[in-house]
Amino acid sequence: MPAIVKLQLSLETLAEAISSLDLTEKRQLQELIEQQIFEAEEALYEDDAETQAEIQAVRAEYSGGESVTIDEYLANCLEQR
Repeated sequence: MPAIVKLQLSLETLAEAISSLDLTEKRQLQELIEQQIFEAEEALYEDDAETQAEIQAVRAEYSGGESVTIDEYLANCLEQR
């Protein structure tokens, strides 16, 4: 099990530490940060009432036949040819 260390650094100190990394390490850090941002944004969207209302509205459109998925649209286009 890896050890967990929590640090408090100023943004300037963090920027200096990042500057000292080589390109491969910077890319690894970028991937880690992007993944964490994605996960945080997903959590926000899941909890956002407006987003939930939009999702429900879209689901209602699909179930009511007002909208179709891209797969359904493409299948219909191919059938009409």
